[in-house]
Amino acid sequence: MNHEITRRTVIRTAAVIGAGAGIGSVLPAAHASAVEGRTPKRPATSANGWTVQANADRDSQVWTRPVAGTGLSVPVWIGDVEAILLHVVRRFHYEVEEISRVDLAGWRPVKGLRRGLPESNLASGTAVQIRPGASAAGGFFPLQELVLRDILADCEGVVRWGGDDSQVDESLFYIDAGPQDERVRRVADKLRGWDATPGEGAGAGVDVLSPSRRRRADRLARIQHPA
Repeated sequence: MNHEITRRTVIRTAAVIGAGAGIGSVLPAAHASAVEGRTPKRPATSANGWTVQANADRDSQVWTRPVAGTGLSVPVWIGDVEAILLHVVRRFHYEVEEISRVDLAGWRPVKGLRRGLPESNLASGTAVQIRPGASAAGGFFPLQELVLRDILADCEGVVRWGGDDSQVDESLFYIDAGPQDERVRRVADKLRGWDATPGEGAGAGVDVLSPSRRRRADRLARIQHPA
């Protein structure tokens, strides 16, 4: 009896060891690194927490997308970020100043960008530049800036204007929320809904001077650009 128990134990133990060896042979590389005491290298991120992309339009989250109704296109992070940033570009084009092709830029390689600053968000495709050469403060007339504030209010704080940063860059508009922030999806869904509804969305000809819109825009401006 004792001999039989020992034999079963040996067989069961061998089976467990064999199964463990089989699992080990198909462990993901990240888990294998952890087993060996190495920490997997995290991908680089831009200042807003989105993953830096090595290129655009090839093995990337960034693709060149058309800006409807403008004849423009720009490389941005596809999906929700795309919906938000393209809304900004379209309203700017229709209501602030017509944008030429050379005055719109999106994704750029991280090399040459300052990683700790908002400009690094270009490397993840979560920012655009409109008139890149006009980054200094004071580049907009008062009514143009009112429209900009209204556009930012559309985006509910998910987009920040570089004109509000301590190191001013009035050409820069970027996602000011991380990839796990639920506001990104919510705002993108709202803007997509507007685009699908006649009379709403970019180009609808809103009155940016209406009291309700001014209150909405001023409230956000106090948060993003406190006096």
